Amino acid sequence: GPLKPEITITYIAVSAIFFNSGLSLKTEELTSALMHVKLHLFVQIFTLVFFPTAIWLFLQLLSITPINEWLLKGLQTVGCMPPPVSSAVILTKAVGGNEAAAIFNSAFGSFLGIVITPLLLLLFLGSSSSVPFTSIFSQLFMTVVVPLIIGQIVRRYIKDWLERKKPPFGAISSCVLLMIIYTTFCDTFANPNIDLDKFSLIIIVFIIFSVQMSFMFLTFLFSTRNNSSFTPADTVAIIFCSTHKSLTLGIPMLKIVFAGYEHLSLISVPLLIYHPAQILLGSLLVPTIKSWMVSRQKALKLTRQPKTPVKV
Repeated sequence: GPLKPEITITYIAVSAIFFNSGLSLKTEELTSALMHVKLHLFVQIFTLVFFPTAIWLFLQLLSITPINEWLLKGLQTVGCMPPPVSSAVILTKAVGGNEAAAIFNSAFGSFLGIVITPLLLLLFLGSSSSVPFTSIFSQLFMTVVVPLIIGQIVRRYIKDWLERKKPPFGAISSCVLLMIIYTTFCDTFANPNIDLDKFSLIIIVFIIFSVQMSFMFLTFLFSTRNNSSFTPADTVAIIFCSTHKSLTLGIPMLKIVFAGYEHLSLISVPLLIYHPAQILLGSLLVPTIKSWMVSRQKALKLTRQPKTPVKV
């Protein structure tokens, strides 16, 4: 069509998103969170190891059901995605959690995802024999890494102006991402051979919400154990960063890894559902998590106060 998505989306739009991320990412805020190694290891291992493995095991059970097999493969791609650049940070900030840790893990997870996510996709979806590794990583490097680095370099020179004017980085990224989602939906439903039954779609939506709730509860349990050493603010960042998945990086990556793949549109559907679902569910849980964090912090503060001796 006139939008020429094979050029404007694959190259220009994706590069624009990551250049915008590079401009908006406050590098100085990340240095304060850098030393919290245990938290970073927890988030990245849960996101890029436990999550995709658990989904793969779950899909072995679902494979015997009548659910569309390409939607199930799409669920596996969701599991392989890195944490998002924005939503986990926004929700952590809304609760009052460890925002610096959320920013660091979102940025670090995105960098890891550039290398690890394509490998996970090829491992779990079993198409490594026909996928050119060199072209995938070179395209990811040129459209993701390079714009991000350039954005950070430009930020150093116009930092004062950016802080004065406060450009709407979130709105810009959202508009470009909306364009990517629009063209992906067009690809999905313009395909005359698409076989997307309502039963499979409804079940996938239910599974996505169930997976998110289960994994949020799991991360809460793990991070609040007596020997975990995580503060309540750390737990908030862990809950969101470990369970959220990046659509910004995910859709472009799927388009690169599975370029020309007949069922790419169906494979993309679960990720297109997961992104708004994680924002909706996270937003609904913000008051509950905030209430828990405040009460937990008060309880910890009281236990740490030295007991005053009683005068007789």
